[in-house]
Amino acid sequence: MNTGRLIFTQVTDLIHREQFNRCMALHPMPRASKGMTARDQFLAMAFAQITFRESLRDIEACLRGCSHLYGMGIRGNITRTNLAYANEHRDWRVYEALAQILIRRARRLYVEDSNGLDIDEMVYAVDASTIDLCLSMFPWAHFRKTKAAIKLHTQIDLTGSIPVFIQITDGSVHDVHFMDRMLVEAGSIYVFDRGYLDFARLFRIESANAYFVIRAKSNTRFHLRESRPVDKSCGLRCDQTIRLSTYKGKRDYPRKLRRISFFDTETRKRLVFLTNHFDLPAQVIAAIYKRRWQIELFFKWIKQNLRIKAFFGTSENAVRTQIWIAICVYLMVACLNKVHGIEESLSRILQILSVNVFQKVTFNQLLGDFTTSGEGDVFSKQLTFNDL
Repeated sequence: MNTGRLIFTQVTDLIHREQFNRCMALHPMPRASKGMTARDQFLAMAFAQITFRESLRDIEACLRGCSHLYGMGIRGNITRTNLAYANEHRDWRVYEALAQILIRRARRLYVEDSNGLDIDEMVYAVDASTIDLCLSMFPWAHFRKTKAAIKLHTQIDLTGSIPVFIQITDGSVHDVHFMDRMLVEAGSIYVFDRGYLDFARLFRIESANAYFVIRAKSNTRFHLRESRPVDKSCGLRCDQTIRLSTYKGKRDYPRKLRRISFFDTETRKRLVFLTNHFDLPAQVIAAIYKRRWQIELFFKWIKQNLRIKAFFGTSENAVRTQIWIAICVYLMVACLNKVHGIEESLSRILQILSVNVFQKVTFNQLLGDFTTSGEGDVFSKQLTFNDL
């Protein structure tokens, strides 16, 4: 038995103290911290994410009389007042920087995994998800006349579903603007839904020697240059070389494009894709677009398993802080899953962690016990968690 380290500590130790200190030095707190360091704040908020706490009062109640605070690495006084102050005033970019450290680590761990496509190129999916807010409580996140919202613009690596770049904006920012900031690597493939169809921005990807696959809009005007035969039994309907025919289209994208039409038997819909990749088979291009659903699963996972729909504070800084720490928790669980070679879903791992944060066993022992003992023991472990 591991008599020295709590399960919670084994999770959060993925971020070394030196790395934490470097991030804090980049964005120092302009006001007194009220006895709570950035690390204390991070650990308390990560605890809230892992154990599904619902409010600052809930976090305080769980940690106030806890005998494991020192073992968790917490040295400050965890009260809802201190947490609210820290969330309000400590720069959220500290936790964005921590997330970037974890992203780099996760990508190294998952680099050998398959993206489900038999191609050599790296494939990235780009999309955005809206989180609705109350306009009277979050007036800075104005979205519509009577509604507030924020958007989570995300670029994920389809190898391991690891987010490589995330931007948080208010809900009024159109998805297409994220293309101005996303990371573009030469030789990689970027997959978009039709909401990102902006030919000037797509041409910048072409100019960077990268590739894109995007769903076309029905009003896209073009001249047909070449048509190639396709296997209609695979769902393909056409594989064409085209040039845009409108003045704006020719100005924004002066080169040729490939147009592929595909009938999806599952949804009974006809999909039309545009791409600048002329070497891959048409069926592979259709398969690449179909893999875009992984980013939808990523958004669904974090909304269902982490606390990013109900917020512990109403300021922009507090909301961004909570989201970035939630992303850090996702990345830490993903890293642990890979490091320990666990054949469990991330949702299942998080459920097990949620009621075992104060156990002093190795991570493999904990997951092994649950794998062999079955679902019923999850609820008996809740007694251990409640015995603070």
